[in-house]
Amino acid sequence: EVQLVESGGGLVQPGGSLRLSCAAASYTARSYCMGWFRQAREKEREGVAAIDTDGSTTYADSVKGRFTISKDNAENIVYLRMNSLKPEDTAMYHCAAIESGGSCSYHRIGLEFDSWGQGTQVTVSP
Repeated sequence: EVQLVESGGGLVQPGGSLRLSCAAASYTARSYCMGWFRQAREKEREGVAAIDTDGSTTYADSVKGRFTISKDNAENIVYLRMNSLKPEDTAMYHCAAIESGGSCSYHRIGLEFDSWGQGTQVTVSP
C-alpha cells in the first residue's frame, strides 16, 4: 500500500476549472496504474480517469472531453485538470493506485484500487 495525498479541491462556479493534485510515494506514479474516483453523497463510487505506466489514459463518459489526467513521474504527482465543471461533478475526489498489475482503466480504478487517499472535496455551485 502506498501513501497518496490529494489537494486542489474547492468551491467553483459552474463552467469553472480546478486542478487536483495527488502526491505519491517514490516510484509510484511511474510504476502503477493511477487514477481518480469520486464519491458524491448518496451516490455510488464512480471511477473518473486513469493513467497507465506508459501514459495511456481512459475516462468515464461523464467527464470525457472536460477532464484531463496527467502525471509527473519525476515528482511522483498525478494531476486531474477539470474544465467546464457542472454541479453534478460535486463530490469527494480520491486518488487511487492499482499495484497488482493487469489492465488500467477508469472503471477498474473505481472498483479495485489497492491504495487511496483521504480525498479532496470539489463543490460546483453558483
